[in-house]
Amino acid sequence: MVMASSAPSPVGPAPPPTTAAPKSRSTAAALLVSLRPEQWTKNLVVFAGALFGGHLLDVAALVSTGATFVIFCALSGAVYLFNDVADRAGDQRHPLKRGRPIAAGELSPTAAVFFAIGLGLGAVAAAALIRPLLGAVAATYFVFLLAYSFVFKHMVIVDALTISAGFVLRAAAGAVAIGVPISHWLLICTTLLALFLSFSKRRHELTLLADGAIGHRPILHEYSPYLLDQMIAVVTASTLVAYTLYATDTETAQKLGSNRLGLTIPFVLYGIFRYLYLVHQKHTGGSPTALLVTDRPLMVCVALWSVAVALILYTPLGR
Repeated sequence: MVMASSAPSPVGPAPPPTTAAPKSRSTAAALLVSLRPEQWTKNLVVFAGALFGGHLLDVAALVSTGATFVIFCALSGAVYLFNDVADRAGDQRHPLKRGRPIAAGELSPTAAVFFAIGLGLGAVAAAALIRPLLGAVAATYFVFLLAYSFVFKHMVIVDALTISAGFVLRAAAGAVAIGVPISHWLLICTTLLALFLSFSKRRHELTLLADGAIGHRPILHEYSPYLLDQMIAVVTASTLVAYTLYATDTETAQKLGSNRLGLTIPFVLYGIFRYLYLVHQKHTGGSPTALLVTDRPLMVCVALWSVAVALILYTPLGR
C-alpha cells in the first residue's frame, strides 16, 4: 500500500553560510552543548534488557544498567563532537544547526576532536571494567558510529541502517551489562523502530530545507519525500507486526511469565500513528527526542506503555 506524500510547500533555499559568530560561551559550556544532552534520552533503550529480562527490581542490575546508560551518553556525546567537526561547513548553511558551537565558531575543531577521543576511550574502558563483553559492545558502537560520521552517512539507505544499528547496539549493551539473553524480538523491534525514526528525520530535512537540502547534506539528493514515504510505510507496518507477534507469542509468555503483554499493543499503535501525524500534518520529526519531550500526547503514550509493561511483568495483575 502506497502512502501518499504530503510534503509542505518549499520554504526556500537554505540561507548562505555565515561568518563565525563571536564567542558567547565558555569552552566548557560549548563542549557541554556539543555533547547534546537533550539527545541522551535515546540511550534509555539500554534499560530494555532489565525491563524485559525481569531485573527491573534488582538493585545490582539497575546499578549496572545505570552505569551503562552513562557510558553510552558519553559515547554518543563523543560521536556528536566528531560529527559536528565533519559537518561544520554544511551546518553553517542549516537554519537550525548553524547555532551549534563548532559551526558558530565557539568551539575549535581541534579541541573538540581531542576531547572526543578522550571521552570515547574513557567510556569504552569503563564499560570493559563492568564486563569485558560490554567493553567490546561499547567499542563496536563507538567505531561504527564514527564510521557513520565520516563514511556511512554519505551512502543512501546505509546511513539509516547505521543509525538503526546504533540503537540495536545500545539495547544489546543493556542486556550484556546484566547478563541476560538478548532476545531476537528485542533486536528486531529496535531495528524497525529506529529505521522508522531515521526515515522520518530524513523526510523532515528534505521538506524543511527544500532546495538547500543537498547543500547541507549531499546524500539527501538520493532521497525524495515520495521514496521516504514508501520506506516509512514499510517499516511502520513491519514494526507493528513485529511487536504484535512478540507480544502475543507463546514463547514470550513463557519467558516473561505473562500472556498479557498484548494489552500494550494499543499504546504502540497510537504512538506510531501520532508520530506519523506529527511528521505529515505538523511537518516535524527532525528530532525524535525533542518530540518525545515536547508533544504531550506522545509523551503520555510512552509513559503509559512503560507503566503498563511494568505492571504486567512485575505485579500479580499480569499473571
